[in-house]
Amino acid sequence: MDSIFKGQVALVTGGTKGIGKAIADTLKDKGAEVIVTARNTPEAGINGYYFIAADLTQPESAEMIAKEIIEKYGRIDIIVNNAGANLGPGGGYAALSDEDWYNDWQLNFMTAVRINKALLPTMINQNSGSIINISTGAAKQPIWDMTMSYSSAKAALNAYSKALASELGPKGIRVNVVSPGLVKTTLMLDFIENIAASSGSNFDDTFKAIMDKVGVPLNRMAEPLEVASLVAFLASPEAKYITGTNYSVDGGASPTV
Repeated sequence: MDSIFKGQVALVTGGTKGIGKAIADTLKDKGAEVIVTARNTPEAGINGYYFIAADLTQPESAEMIAKEIIEKYGRIDIIVNNAGANLGPGGGYAALSDEDWYNDWQLNFMTAVRINKALLPTMINQNSGSIINISTGAAKQPIWDMTMSYSSAKAALNAYSKALASELGPKGIRVNVVSPGLVKTTLMLDFIENIAASSGSNFDDTFKAIMDKVGVPLNRMAEPLEVASLVAFLASPEAKYITGTNYSVDGGASPTV
């Protein structure tokens, strides 16, 4: 499978670190030309990727990104909407302001909607393409005191993805969702540190409390590459009859099949 994406162009939003970087690296290693977006160029630089600096929460960014990709490459084959984060404070409904709700929905839902809308005309003209929206297990198992606004935005992403798959299937375009659970990224580790600090606890005790609350039979966080490997499979021809599906990568945390 080393050159399975040769000749294909892939966009990975939020592709400079964490899960996004693992996805970008995996697609590149398998032959794709990969474009990554982030607000700022990483200090380590970008090697082997085409980088577009963009704040995806700004509505005009999607059209700018799409225009630059099509002008440079003339096509788009894979879109991975990975940009996202749990921005709202913990504490439940009373702790969330209108701005908290707005920010989580802008980053975790509307960014994907806008990117897809801007690039889909090209995919439709090609009569081919694969879109993979990165969601979260918390969309199905929201934690009221940690992920309320984030979970709701990602739940909307799940429903949108299913509807989009139904619309685009006849046009040769597949849409799937990957829902990670706890993944060992800098963002996740910082999230745990912040909860620990706000509760007067330490990292280890806070991590154990989260693991106990979520319930992970494999008893560890996922590595980013374990998510990226599934994304690469779903984008590949080997998954050409798979669309409209949501795959969990959560170590068995989901209580139902």
